[in-house]
Amino acid sequence: MAKFKLNKTELKKLRDALRRYERFLPTLQLKKQQLQMEILHQMNLLKKKEHLYSQKRELILSWAGILGEAPEDLKAWLTPKNVITTTRNIAGVDLPVFSQVEFPLVEYDLFLMPLWMDSAIDMLKDLIILREEINVVQRGIEILRKELRITTQRVNLFEKVKIPETKEAIRVIKIFLGDQMANAVGLAKIAKNKIGQAGLEEVLV
Repeated sequence: MAKFKLNKTELKKLRDALRRYERFLPTLQLKKQQLQMEILHQMNLLKKKEHLYSQKRELILSWAGILGEAPEDLKAWLTPKNVITTTRNIAGVDLPVFSQVEFPLVEYDLFLMPLWMDSAIDMLKDLIILREEINVVQRGIEILRKELRITTQRVNLFEKVKIPETKEAIRVIKIFLGDQMANAVGLAKIAKNKIGQAGLEEVLV
């Protein structure tokens, strides 16, 4: 427990601090609950996206053998030029939200290229877009988990340290001040009795 002074000024300071802690704690607890719910939501979303990715990948692998006829530029065509995201605020946290993937402009001779090339490129792009979306969701989950750890630490700090310590300090100061008051009353009575015994009561009235 931090050191504190045994006086009325310190007592007021600690009472004010306790009110702040008790007012702020419910806000932190609510934030913790919101983060936990959002993590659960994002984990379910990630599971669905990964399942869809697996299905699409298996479908592509079933005909991937024909890609041997594809041009050498195919990999460059399928390499994302830019992944665009927006942000959404959840409990004070900026969460990345997938928007779209930009690919390089594909130009090839329609007469020389196999007829299936357009469909193959579109399917491969869909798979890559889904992979990038999964990456964004995973990044968001990491951000939420980090914020949840920090928020949980703060909740524990207030619940298990700050509030109990402040209450204990207030209790100790109140006992000390009560004892001082009792001692002062006792000393006043003793002084009055001594004055009376010395026959000075009438003179001092």
